[in-house]
Amino acid sequence: MRSLTPLTKQAVRLLALAVVVASLAAQVIGALLPHITLLVVATATGLAAEAALHTWHRDMLSAVAKTRADVTLRQLLRDFLLISGLLRLDVEHPEAVYLPLVYGLLFFYGLHFASHATTVLVRRTRTLPVLTRNIDTSGLRLPTAPPALLTRHPGARLLLFGLPATAGLTVAVADGSAEYAAWGVALSVGLAAVGLSELLIRLLPARRPSSDDEVREWFDRWLAEYRPTVGMYFSGGHSSAYQANMWLEPLAALDGRPLIVLRERFMMQRIAATDIPIVCIPKVADLMRLEHSSLNVLIHPANSGKTSQILRIPTIKHAFVNHGESDKLSSCNPYAKAYDEVWVAGPAARERYALADVGVDDRDVVEIGRPQLDAIKPDSGPPTGAFTTVLYAPTWEGWDGNPGNTSVVRAGENIVRALLADPGVRLLYKPHPLTGSVDPRAGEADARIRALILAANQAQKTAPRAPSRELELRSAELAALSTDVFRAGADAVERMMLQGAPPPGRAAAVAAAEAAWHAAYWASLPEGEHQIVTDARPTLYACFDIADVLVSDVSSVVSDYLASGKPYAVANTSELDEATFRATLPTVRAAAVLAPDGAGVAALLESVRRPERDQLAAARATLKEHLLGPSNPPSVQRFNMAAQALGRAADGHRARMAARTIAEGIPVQRTGSEAAEVRPQVAADQAAADQTAQEGQLEILTD
Repeated sequence: MRSLTPLTKQAVRLLALAVVVASLAAQVIGALLPHITLLVVATATGLAAEAALHTWHRDMLSAVAKTRADVTLRQLLRDFLLISGLLRLDVEHPEAVYLPLVYGLLFFYGLHFASHATTVLVRRTRTLPVLTRNIDTSGLRLPTAPPALLTRHPGARLLLFGLPATAGLTVAVADGSAEYAAWGVALSVGLAAVGLSELLIRLLPARRPSSDDEVREWFDRWLAEYRPTVGMYFSGGHSSAYQANMWLEPLAALDGRPLIVLRERFMMQRIAATDIPIVCIPKVADLMRLEHSSLNVLIHPANSGKTSQILRIPTIKHAFVNHGESDKLSSCNPYAKAYDEVWVAGPAARERYALADVGVDDRDVVEIGRPQLDAIKPDSGPPTGAFTTVLYAPTWEGWDGNPGNTSVVRAGENIVRALLADPGVRLLYKPHPLTGSVDPRAGEADARIRALILAANQAQKTAPRAPSRELELRSAELAALSTDVFRAGADAVERMMLQGAPPPGRAAAVAAAEAAWHAAYWASLPEGEHQIVTDARPTLYACFDIADVLVSDVSSVVSDYLASGKPYAVANTSELDEATFRATLPTVRAAAVLAPDGAGVAALLESVRRPERDQLAAARATLKEHLLGPSNPPSVQRFNMAAQALGRAADGHRARMAARTIAEGIPVQRTGSEAAEVRPQVAADQAAADQTAQEGQLEILTD
């Protein structure tokens, strides 16, 4: 099914749904006439279509269920239409023969509904207030999950458990004998009873996970034992995990004890391989427990509606690091003033905030560079092989409808045609994951661009890609090290149990395996074959390393690519002329500018292949330092210095608040004599914290 185009997939979904509806209509006609052949064929066809939809297109069934015509209603109608057909057959005393079948079916559906209710209770006991990863959970009671068929797929369970009854009734309609129907109904009742028993056993105290209170007490003990100091807070949608993943290695390299705090349960398995402890705390009341921990700094790669909840904790200092910087207004969101500090790459971002005038005090802006870019390979000169590798990585359309946000709609096809027209170009097309999520035209243009690339590959008549033994080995190695290899029925609690404390060096081993996989992947590709890159691998930064030139939009991709020093181009799909476009947007100053009709592609390729014609090399070096900051000290070091300084500021704030609590006589959980004894120590801690905070700020300013 993956090889089908989106339009073909939609047609298949609609066809399968039409078959389900038509089969039910045909069953009604076959039962009323009665017409044995029509009734039997319609029943079999409907079951086959239901199975196909449940296997490949469950989203379509979810949409149908909103009309209340869910799988239970459809299956119930299917079975009782068979009973109706049986009653209309010429059988002596049909009520006496077939009435027990009706009671048996009613009992089966009663067991199904009881199982559904029990499933709700079981899932409720397995919904813990805190989920963890990379943390030893041996102190908790975390049993394995029930089969997914029983807890997560009630429609599939009904179809599977009810199949013997439906099949038996269908055979009975065909030959007029109730024996097969009786055996089928009995078997379905037995399967439903076994499934219900399995669920009821999971409600026994010994088979339940630890209670919510037990989990909270365990989590408090773990916080006290681990004593985290700096962490990353992240909340977002299904496709936004990349925003957090780009900060994993810099966070792991910080001095201290790092922690990752998530809010959405599904995000636990979308965070890439790391040895950093991860906690997911969905509820605000449980999130507030961090106030009494040693955690004093949180970095934020993105804004979200739930960010304001963590900002309420006064003992933690918060820094907005963003997931990328560009000239777009979204890089200067007014929400940034809610943080204690805003950490940016270089002087350009500082200037951008000042010009945007969104309330961010310049004293709260700290330049740290982009530590995740340190590993990007620098420019090694012009292409040496037969092909020039061009990475076209447009951004998405954004929320505001600005035509200059993405080149996909107005210029994408023209740019791709111009690139494909050059026989010496190998194109890597990597669209933004959110392309088409707001503007359908962007999704349609993306589909047409992909079709152009596939057609170009077919026209090249390159030899078909042979299976790469090396790539298979590297893929298997990555799978063995992966954090998300579980049995199909594993739920969040079971994954929490299995994803305990990682073995030492696991993250480093995954990084090495990732590098080996990328090397094997690029080596496995036929020479000159164009690629559409949409999976998690190869990564964007891996595409940077392999590309000779980038074509993109006004986005953070351009800023990050500047770390390589290689040539790049920006598509101008705004309403600005080229001179104004360059003057208004700093990231464009060292770029070749492409018009919406693709003009400029040939000159761009010439400047890449013949460096003596590259007139923007010096401008790129200057712009790189302006956007990303100086190379010395390295970004990783500046990132660490900023974290330590903000941590000292947080410690100073805690000390001052503790001193104020005692000085103003605010009731605390101490006796009078204990409070008198602690006052001198609090005052000393306050003075020391103030001094270290001042030293830390001076250190940052000096560098």
